[in-house]
Amino acid sequence: MLFQSLDDKSECVGVYVNGRLHFNEEIPTGLTHTWKYSGSIVDPRIEYAWLYCNGRTLAQICPHHLEEELNRLQKRFRAYVRSFTLGKINLREHCFYDLVSHDFLLEFCEIKNQITKHILEHYEKPANYKHLAAVHKLIYKMGHRDLMVNNKDCRHLFVSNADRRRAQKLIAGPKYIEYNLFGTSTGRLATCGGFPILTMRKDFRRLLKPHNDWFLSLDYNGAEARTALALSGQAQPAEDIHAYNMKTIFKKQANFSRADAKRAFFAWLYNPESTAIQSNLYNKTGLIKKWYENGHVSTPFKRRLSVDHRRAFNYLIQSTTADLVLEQTLAIDKFLEDKKSFVSHLVHDEIVIDLADSERNLTPQIRDMFADNRLASFQVNLQAGLNYFDLEDLKI
Repeated sequence: MLFQSLDDKSECVGVYVNGRLHFNEEIPTGLTHTWKYSGSIVDPRIEYAWLYCNGRTLAQICPHHLEEELNRLQKRFRAYVRSFTLGKINLREHCFYDLVSHDFLLEFCEIKNQITKHILEHYEKPANYKHLAAVHKLIYKMGHRDLMVNNKDCRHLFVSNADRRRAQKLIAGPKYIEYNLFGTSTGRLATCGGFPILTMRKDFRRLLKPHNDWFLSLDYNGAEARTALALSGQAQPAEDIHAYNMKTIFKKQANFSRADAKRAFFAWLYNPESTAIQSNLYNKTGLIKKWYENGHVSTPFKRRLSVDHRRAFNYLIQSTTADLVLEQTLAIDKFLEDKKSFVSHLVHDEIVIDLADSERNLTPQIRDMFADNRLASFQVNLQAGLNYFDLEDLKI
């Protein structure tokens, strides 16, 4: 049964079904398809048309005969939002359906229903739909939990006028992260608003504090190199990946530092013309032959990426690594469901846990869950701290 949620907050339960609005205890059963996930209706059997069309907007995929009506209703929607902004009404604190005309909701939800039906009938369900839906729900959960942002122990950020303005803007600005599931070609998460977790200057991370007691940071040691190694059928080294490469690939290079090895390795790994390194450990040619065909890379996570031959290997490794991190984040998030600790945010290939001190004994288990992915067991870098900048290495 087609339906549309009337708000995207878990505490604002309302739906449109068959020309009627239903609220709270009156929600009909048997709901099956809608435009996009909302925290108010969480039945795992529901499918989302937004994922069928790779995150395109209603306007981008609207059938021609509905365009004029959709444009009219979206103008009215934007007018409502502008009025709320002028009136300093925070939509994260109020139910949208309590603030607008129910006649408007009936019209707007009906056209969303028609567009949703069109997508389900004319678009193929993605091969990686299950993974996309799980990540879609995860980033919703993270985006609807406010961050703790304050100036405690951040005096040095207020010394210069320019830094003071930047810090004050972050403190006064939105406290949530609005991740974009379809913001990059490879599947790595981007942001489309909210707190600028991916783009702010690193020392400003000190403004970000945990709700519990600690931030626990996990990322793979040489993530993309390890992905390439695993896809090439090679065993994972138990040591630092760049130290390993120094011994196996650069062993004849005199006075070659770890930094030199890291720089040279990635320059070779992602440059299809480079022949600077001759090694069978990282089988670029074989991996391209296996995963690239007719202008598309197909990854182990069933992503199908349109890309030219030159960038095919880059896309394969970056996309697979991003999905490995997301898949392990989903497992960790499920593990923490009944705990005080929770997944706070993701920054590229890094997972950050807001960790309660009473649950710090879970750290080895969380690390192992992250390490043991579908390709192999990757070495994990583990750090912890009282804010998101001052993180220190953990040896467990």
